[in-house]
Amino acid sequence: MTANALFFMSMIAALSGFLATDVSPTRKPFFDFEVPPGPNFSVAAFRWWHPPENEKLLGVLVLVPGSNSDGRAQVEDPFWQDFARQHGLALVGCYFKDGPHENQNIEEYARAQDGSGRALLDAVDHFAEAAAHPEATTAPLLLWGHSAGGEFNYEFACWKPERLAAFVVNKGGYYFTHLAPTATRAVPGIFFIGGKDAEFRIQSIQGIFALNRQAGAIWKLIIEPDAGHELGKTRELAAEFFAEVLSRPH
Repeated sequence: MTANALFFMSMIAALSGFLATDVSPTRKPFFDFEVPPGPNFSVAAFRWWHPPENEKLLGVLVLVPGSNSDGRAQVEDPFWQDFARQHGLALVGCYFKDGPHENQNIEEYARAQDGSGRALLDAVDHFAEAAAHPEATTAPLLLWGHSAGGEFNYEFACWKPERLAAFVVNKGGYYFTHLAPTATRAVPGIFFIGGKDAEFRIQSIQGIFALNRQAGAIWKLIIEPDAGHELGKTRELAAEFFAEVLSRPH
């Protein structure tokens, strides 16, 4: 074999190695993970996305949908992906589903401390390793949710306030913790109410907010007068709120 042939073969081998590294699975931005059924859920499945161009993640934005809904596709939403790029965040979309229980109007998986919260943290740890972003295992979480997702967020904040940068309670109805722990009241939170939502949801959120504000919670309450139980403008307002929190010195 001539010297030129050897040279070109070595170049091809080097280039092949470079290309293989460039498309390594660790650089793939999407990952899925499911936890076996637990004490307060029959399904806990999650999807991860991170901006491939970000070398380091500064936090994880968790998206939790309404009652027993599959929110994994929310990580593909351009709105949230753009927000994640701007702030160096990963996205995690959640799918929680209740098992059989007595009152089907109450989402038992919203009790984060009973197992569903640990499922989320296990998923984040798994994704951090799969995505080659080990910093995500201790990065602060931002919790966004709607309806039962807001219920889960509040209960998670009461369970693990030290993991959170901020959380959103959005038009949910059933809450299990009334007076939040002191550490939770120090975590920035925003509570959304639809002025045309069901009265029991309005009263439930107003009651929790008023009780904890009286105890010193640094939370905000926003009422959308013409909105019912739909999202309304809560997504955009929550993004502004998260951006404000992330801009503060740590």
